[in-house]
Amino acid sequence: MSKVPAINADLGRPETAEETAARKAASSKAYRSSQTVRNLVAALLVTLAVVFVIIAVVPRGEPVAPKPIDVAGIAEGVESSMGGPAIVPELDGFWRVNAAELQSGATVVWEVTLAPAADEERGFIKLAQAFDADSSWAPQRLNGIAPTDTTRIGGLEWDVYEPGSAGADANVTYAIGTQAGDDYVLLYGSRSAESTAELAESLVPQIRTVSEAR
Repeated sequence: MSKVPAINADLGRPETAEETAARKAASSKAYRSSQTVRNLVAALLVTLAVVFVIIAVVPRGEPVAPKPIDVAGIAEGVESSMGGPAIVPELDGFWRVNAAELQSGATVVWEVTLAPAADEERGFIKLAQAFDADSSWAPQRLNGIAPTDTTRIGGLEWDVYEPGSAGADANVTYAIGTQAGDDYVLLYGSRSAESTAELAESLVPQIRTVSEAR
């Protein structure tokens, strides 16, 4: 006996050969599509896992700290060039040096830029030793501001400048300067008068040495 074709529930009658082929083709296509999606999801998960492992395993070093500035070494070259002592601030742990250079021009200046080493402290002070200069040189660094007063620090008399926002650098709010033999020493920046005075006092022995040498 020949096999009776099964009745398709959706059609209410047996499928034709063409309908059977079309149904199987559609089912095969749906299966392949689902497999493609599964494969893509699996590949994405594998990629993410590999990235995570790389991030977790590869060591991440700390940022390289800037190389300390050899102020004393630079100062030796300055002294050789200028034929006299250059003032070098003593770093007692509070200050760090951001820059140190000999600046040429009508007046040659040895300048050291200091900033607090601690992150919670703010401001800066620049030490400028102007060779063969006097107090008339200082206003060039302070946008023409003349001294408004004098103060005594470490047994020396210092000119007091208060440039405020009128300074050559808007951050410069206070400055003091004193004569050191043939040179003029200026401390200027954005630290308080008290902080500037403390730095000035620590420099007095060297300022006296410069006075005796020049």
